[in-house]
Amino acid sequence: MRWLRLPAWVQDLLLAVFITVMQVQGTVTRAHAGPDGLEPPGYALLIVSGAAITVRRRWPVPVFAVTALASLSYYALDLPDGPGWLALFVALYTVTAHGDGRQSVLIAGGGILLLSAFWLVAAADIEPPEAIGWVFFRIGASIMSAALGESARSRRVIAAEAVDRAELAERTREQEARARVDEERLRIAREVHDTVAHAIAIINVQSGVTAHVLDKRPEQARAALQVIERTSSRALHEMRAVLGVLRDGDDDLAPLPGLGQIGELAAKARQAGLDVDFPGGPPPAEVPTAVGTAVYRIVQESITNVIRHAGTTRVTVAVDYGADAVRVRVADEGPRPGCAPCGADGPGRGILGMRERCQLLGGELEAGPLPGGGFAVTARLPLTPAYT
Repeated sequence: MRWLRLPAWVQDLLLAVFITVMQVQGTVTRAHAGPDGLEPPGYALLIVSGAAITVRRRWPVPVFAVTALASLSYYALDLPDGPGWLALFVALYTVTAHGDGRQSVLIAGGGILLLSAFWLVAAADIEPPEAIGWVFFRIGASIMSAALGESARSRRVIAAEAVDRAELAERTREQEARARVDEERLRIAREVHDTVAHAIAIINVQSGVTAHVLDKRPEQARAALQVIERTSSRALHEMRAVLGVLRDGDDDLAPLPGLGQIGELAAKARQAGLDVDFPGGPPPAEVPTAVGTAVYRIVQESITNVIRHAGTTRVTVAVDYGADAVRVRVADEGPRPGCAPCGADGPGRGILGMRERCQLLGGELEAGPLPGGGFAVTARLPLTPAYT
């Protein structure tokens, strides 16, 4: 439990007290067993090295230097042997555990080499010779302390990197989710724009016809009103299908229009007053749904632009099914004399939307005026969409 865990400085203080007591008590016990007792310099060196552990986390390298100098001084004064190396081992562990990897290992390694050389020289005249085993114990324990510290540091770094990767993955998932939401919103906006713009253009033309012939030719006015009714009904139906993805209900939604509905689109354009030339014919079954829907929307938007900018004129719609792509071309002859367009208020986003559709499927779109008058939209959509 976290609330039971002591602060780091309290842990180090208790550790320093424990090590100091163990070093002094253990050395005094061994000294009293021998001919010589522990002298005051020995007490001072053992206490200083033990007390330095209190700040080992804050200054690991200076603490290691203090404990190493204390060890060198202790054996240089030929003081009684004992567990005076406890603080040194803890300091070595701290240097590598709280260091930066390569540099801390070099510092620890250099210190161990220096201490080992001094210990071996100091133990040259030890009697009996078997007592030199304590020197090798100190060397091995020093190496083990540094290795344990490096292992702890490595595990801590790996754990931190794992946490960073998990956080990055979470952020990436959130970004991908937002991107998918934005992409879906853009798709819905395109579908709504194409549906509404086309329907409003036809309704605008037919309402103008109705207002012009209502008194003189009521039958023609009735036919225009029927076209308005069918167009608005179709537009509402398509909008329900497009916006249905935003509902949680289980309503049966109609599929998005595709190549098979281009003939109906041409028929509605003829009812709106355009002279549409479209040979028709069943589309191949292997054309992907996304490509078919894109072709339909390109034709729909192109006809809408003709109504808005050229009025009732002749339009040629050609759809060519190749082995690797579908090519569609919608061209008009320009405004006829005495025929006013539907009244567009400046440039819209129709061509930009068509071009974005093509680019999302890896296709290309060209739109521009024709040399002899009129306007043409030409698009190529690969049968294997390359989504970008």
